[in-house]
Amino acid sequence: MLGSRALLACLVIASVAYFAVSAEFFKPFNVSYDHRALIIDGKRRMLISAGIHYPRATPEMWPDLIAKSKEGGADMIQSYVFWNGHEPIRGQYNFEGRYDIVKFVKLVGSSGLYLHLRIGPYVCAEWNFGGFPVWLRDVPGIEFRTNNAPFKEEMHRFVKMIVDLMLDEMLFSWQGGPIILLQIENEYGNIESSYGQRGKDYVKWAASMAIGLGAGVPWVMCKQTDAPENIIDACNGFYCDGFKPNSYRKPVLWTEDWNGWFASWGGRVPHRPVEDIAFAIARFFERGGSYQNYYMYFGGTNFGRTSGGPFYITSYDYDAPIDEYGLLSQPKWGHLKDLHAAIKLCEPALVAVDDSPQYIKLGPKQEAHVYHQYEGLHLNQSGKEIRCSAFLANIDERKAATVKFFGRVYTLPPWSVSILPDCKNVAFNTAKVGAQTSIKSLGYGSLSSNIMGPGQPLHHDEVSFVSKAWKTIKEPIGAWGERNFTVQGLLEHLNVTKDTSDYLWYITRINMSDDDISYWENTGINPTLSINSMRDVVRIFVNGQHAGSTVGHWVQVVHPLNLSQGYNELAILSQTVGLQNSGAFLEKDGAGFKGQIKLTGLKNGEMDLTNSFWTYQVGLKGEFMKLYALENTEQADWIELPPESSSSMFTWYKTYFDVPDGVDPVALDLGTMGKGQAWVNGHNIGRHWSLVAPKEGCQNTCDYRGTYNERKCATNCGKPTQNWMIGSGHEANGIYHLDVPPSRGLHQSNLLV
Repeated sequence: MLGSRALLACLVIASVAYFAVSAEFFKPFNVSYDHRALIIDGKRRMLISAGIHYPRATPEMWPDLIAKSKEGGADMIQSYVFWNGHEPIRGQYNFEGRYDIVKFVKLVGSSGLYLHLRIGPYVCAEWNFGGFPVWLRDVPGIEFRTNNAPFKEEMHRFVKMIVDLMLDEMLFSWQGGPIILLQIENEYGNIESSYGQRGKDYVKWAASMAIGLGAGVPWVMCKQTDAPENIIDACNGFYCDGFKPNSYRKPVLWTEDWNGWFASWGGRVPHRPVEDIAFAIARFFERGGSYQNYYMYFGGTNFGRTSGGPFYITSYDYDAPIDEYGLLSQPKWGHLKDLHAAIKLCEPALVAVDDSPQYIKLGPKQEAHVYHQYEGLHLNQSGKEIRCSAFLANIDERKAATVKFFGRVYTLPPWSVSILPDCKNVAFNTAKVGAQTSIKSLGYGSLSSNIMGPGQPLHHDEVSFVSKAWKTIKEPIGAWGERNFTVQGLLEHLNVTKDTSDYLWYITRINMSDDDISYWENTGINPTLSINSMRDVVRIFVNGQHAGSTVGHWVQVVHPLNLSQGYNELAILSQTVGLQNSGAFLEKDGAGFKGQIKLTGLKNGEMDLTNSFWTYQVGLKGEFMKLYALENTEQADWIELPPESSSSMFTWYKTYFDVPDGVDPVALDLGTMGKGQAWVNGHNIGRHWSLVAPKEGCQNTCDYRGTYNERKCATNCGKPTQNWMIGSGHEANGIYHLDVPPSRGLHQSNLLV
């Protein structure tokens, strides 16, 4: 997210080495663990962690996000490390701007919080290609995430570089830094069986490699039931209160508490009620858990082309306690803050119990777990009890219950947990929300709330906020530059683009005879283009005219064409909307087309175009010219757009606006646009698509009771999945490229302040 009034500089890819020694954020301390918990500086701890991914926010936002996490009761921050962000070109590294991981870690340390760094390097995370750089596909003989020498060599090199960077910057706990926990691999158990024995061997190698790097803190593998003895296996899920690690010697860790979910273009927006989140967390600590991380505490934004998928939206808000704009989402943030405070009151008793807590059945679906702390002893009934904490749970999804516990009567709402730090008084109940509900005020700045053409000037009564007229440049259809090339046969999309652009043109010529034209006129049959399989978007042009489009993930394409006698230019645009980010054999997934491309409905049957000569053009001309860059935008041949101009696809639009006064977040409403990408001051703020969610599938009221899944309590039915896009800057230069025209003509976007 771009914070208001802050300009984000262009991303620079450069080799960077860190040698400076940082100041200590803590007195150096060791981290270990036993069967009950992580042991920090010799003491067991119950830990609350806030998931924040540093590239999904701007550096200007980081201090405030960390501060709000700490104020909300977090003990630590958790983040992935994003390989394709740090090494977009093999051997060329980027640790600047949103990828300045050292700065982020130091900010965490300076706040007094710990850090869990999940190096992976596979991250999933709904992030483009699961965090792998696309160049990794081109390493000879490579197979991802298995016992494959080329992959292991590349993985070891990157993981070692990150660990060495943290060591050089003195950022591990024993050096006085905040890092207390690391992760290798990520949810490999989901796909391990696809690789057979080679997968099992890979798990052992990854664990051994990680331990051998000398980081000096524990390592985790999540969703990995066969994690080796010296690696903690951890739980990911909506609920983890029943999870047990694969060894008694390991504590119960919850690396991903899915407190929300992600959204796809044209899909509903998920929502998870805070009562159920609190219930899941309370049950986790009640039943022996010791570390819980919110995935996500702040979700943020998939800037540029970083969203995975395919088809994941630019927003990664994740219905998190801190929303995409960096604002508190109430009552979620406040209710969970109260939960954290109650758990902290119980921490002395929780860490004192070596084995299982005392279990008391209170009713058919009601139970208590009691943690006793004894003077100088652990769970020794002969010692003097100095503290007692209890959790009273009602797992009935429908009915409240009245229970008797230690001589007192308590009423438990359905699907709730009451926390009694002193075994007497209720400090918190998960179903009783005391925090106020936040209502975000959408203040419209002077990009006008009236519908008007883009050529009109924009004014505002209260803010000096004037935009110049809209300007436009038409994007050419088909080949546009000298860098195109022609070969016989179809090439795979990513092998050509290397993911430097979403777009790849496939262009060929088709010669139609008089006999074919007469045949179509006499029979009423239309020639049809057939593509066996494609992903994500394909747009078909004949002689520069749009003939049809298809959207899908490896679906068939069938479109009638209007062909003329003689030579016709067939231009097919293949578009990606986020590369696959999960599953086995990612290196084989690819993009573009599979199978044959044929022209059917001819007098003599069909024409196979698969092995024709095809011209390939990577990207758009406007991308190549960097029309969005501040230094280039005035040099291009922009023309004024008349107010009554009709909208059209494959067009670049530009305007200017002043950011309103104040420090509130700023966003652009692109609801009247179609599909494309947007830039502000040269920064790609992400993809936009006006697809509308189905009208059905949302509930009038969200019932928190009962087991949650991502389809329960869905919102936004019948509305565009995402209209608002993050914006920023003073006298901001806004560039928008449309590859689908606006649904109601091109209108000025509104500004959220």
